[in-house]
Amino acid sequence: MKKNIAIVAGGNSSEVVVSLDSVAGLYSFMDKERYNLFIVTIVGSVWQVELSDDEKITIDKNDFSFTKSGVKTLFDFAYITIHGTPGENGILQGYFELIGLPYSCCGVLAAAITFNKFTCNQYLKGFGVRVSDSLVLRAGQTVSDEEVAQKIGFPCFVKPNVGGSSFGVTKVKSIEQLQPAIEKAFTEGDEVMIEAFMSGTEITCGIYKTKTKTQVLPITEVVPKNEFFDFDAKYKGEVEEITPARISTSLTERVQKLTSAIYDILGCKGIVRIDYIISEGDVINLLEVNTTPGMTATSFIPQQVAAAGLDIKDVMTEIIENELV
Repeated sequence: MKKNIAIVAGGNSSEVVVSLDSVAGLYSFMDKERYNLFIVTIVGSVWQVELSDDEKITIDKNDFSFTKSGVKTLFDFAYITIHGTPGENGILQGYFELIGLPYSCCGVLAAAITFNKFTCNQYLKGFGVRVSDSLVLRAGQTVSDEEVAQKIGFPCFVKPNVGGSSFGVTKVKSIEQLQPAIEKAFTEGDEVMIEAFMSGTEITCGIYKTKTKTQVLPITEVVPKNEFFDFDAKYKGEVEEITPARISTSLTERVQKLTSAIYDILGCKGIVRIDYIISEGDVINLLEVNTTPGMTATSFIPQQVAAAGLDIKDVMTEIIENELV
C-alpha cells in the first residue's frame, strides 16, 4: 500500500513565498508511483490540504489528518519545507513529535539552535568552527554607532537573527547607515544580528545522512552580481552558481569534512546546506547552517545532487524511507 506523504509549506514570515516555490519542486522530485503526495499549507492558524486548485480541506490539528466524504486520511510522513517559523525553528517538529508523525528534517533542538544565527555561531565556535565577530540586539535594545565601530567595524552586515532568504539584510558600509539598517532588520523579527564582514569566496555545501550512509554533495561557488547574496541573487537569477566550486581538491575535502562534522555536532537530520566564506589562506569561515534548504528546481541542493551523479527522486526516497523504517 502506498504511504501518504504530506509536503508541508507556508509559514508565518516573509519567506512564505520561497516555501511555496519549494513545495512545487519537492512535489516534482518525489516518486509518485511509490507515494501518495499531498500538499499541506500552514499559514497562521489556517492549516489545509490542497486536493486541487479549487478544493482545500481543513487539517485536523489533533492528529494532522483530513476527512473527505466521511473518509479520514492520516499521513505516514511529513516533508517540511517551511522556511522560517514555524517549520524551521523547532515548533512544528515538536508538534510532529507529540503526535508521533515521522518528518524530514532536524529535531526540535537542532532546528531551534540553527534557526537562531547568533546562538548557532556561538555554539559551534566552542567546537573550533571559525565564525565572524557579531553581536545581537533584542526588541527594545539599542547599540551606539561607536560600539559597533569598535567591536564589529565597517563594512558589516545587519540582519534579522531568526530569518532567512536575505529579508531585512543590509550591508552597512558606513556609520550613518547603521541605525536605519537596524530598524529595517527589526521589521522582520524581534532580534537583530550585527556581523563583521568577511572577505573571500562564498561557497555552499549540501549533505544528508541516513542510518546506512553519509552523502556529502559537491560544493557550489556563489558569485553574486550584487553587493552580496541577497534575495534577488537567490531567487531572481542575479548570481552565478558554479558547481563544483573552483577550489582545490584539498580545500574541497576540508570543507566536506567540516560539513559532516557540523552536521553531527548539531545532531542534524535529513538534507542540510551549510554556507561558508573562504578567506585568504584557504581559511574556512562559517556563514550559516540551513536545515530546511530551498528545493526549487534551480536551488543549490538539486544542482549539487545532479553534479554528484545522483537522481533527486532517489534521494527523496532515501530521506523518507530512513524515517519510516
